[in-house]
Amino acid sequence: MAKVTFLGLGVMGGPMAGHLARAGHAVTVYNRTTAKAEAWVAEHGGDMADTPAEAASGAEFVMACVGNDDDLRAVCIGPGGAFDALTPGTVFVDHTTVSARVTREMNAIAAKAGIGFVDAPVSGGQAGAENGVLSIMCGGAQADYDRAETVMAAYARVCRRLGDSGAGQIAKMMNQIAIAGLVQGLSEALHFGEKAGMDGRAVIEVISQGAAGSWQMANRHETMLDDRFDHGFAVDWMRKDLGICLDAANEVGAALPVTALVDQFYKEVQAMGGGRWDTSSLIKRLRRFDQG
Repeated sequence: MAKVTFLGLGVMGGPMAGHLARAGHAVTVYNRTTAKAEAWVAEHGGDMADTPAEAASGAEFVMACVGNDDDLRAVCIGPGGAFDALTPGTVFVDHTTVSARVTREMNAIAAKAGIGFVDAPVSGGQAGAENGVLSIMCGGAQADYDRAETVMAAYARVCRRLGDSGAGQIAKMMNQIAIAGLVQGLSEALHFGEKAGMDGRAVIEVISQGAAGSWQMANRHETMLDDRFDHGFAVDWMRKDLGICLDAANEVGAALPVTALVDQFYKEVQAMGGGRWDTSSLIKRLRRFDQG
């Protein structure tokens, strides 16, 4: 068992850190909102600290799951950042979905200090984090990944190294690009069925077993048909992720026409007041047109 620090206790990080504690690791946590750290310790035991550096002191592994590029920089190299306290041989694992650019920047700084850095964004949503069945896409040095994999196993269904630093983030971009098109397609299919007078649940029972089947179809069709979106992965976060995808596409010269279009559809959902709605709320945008 290892001495592990976890930075960021949101809807993803909190459950992930909980799995580490249940696996027997000695876990110290940090969260920007102290009350969340206090609640986590009350439930899981372990320790908490007031800064990332204090939390990371003496750790063998530091895991982070924060919000965006700036948040990652802050917990790594900002005032009281974790890198100030890490010693050579420590492995820093970043589960945040961020740009490959900031990942490589943090990796370069870590390497100069003899610190391992693994970018390890996750897919599976809040339910995957709570149930410990996340898909983890990793980039970084093989030796650092090999060490970190044994710790990430506490909340992973599948965990793979896909290349050098930044490869995990590129894979997560591919994941989000695929999801964007799937959710829009599912929204249009269900909306079309409603307009045509079909029983959506009955149709999904059939077509989900064929080539149209997907995680989105299996896990989101019922709430989409019920017009319920107060759950899941928020539109605001999806737009952040798609912005990363579109920026990276410009850098490498890849065309993402459908992704760009769906990003604008999500912008319209935000304008409807749906920034915190689940990403499946794209169907709500289509229903709005029915109402004039």
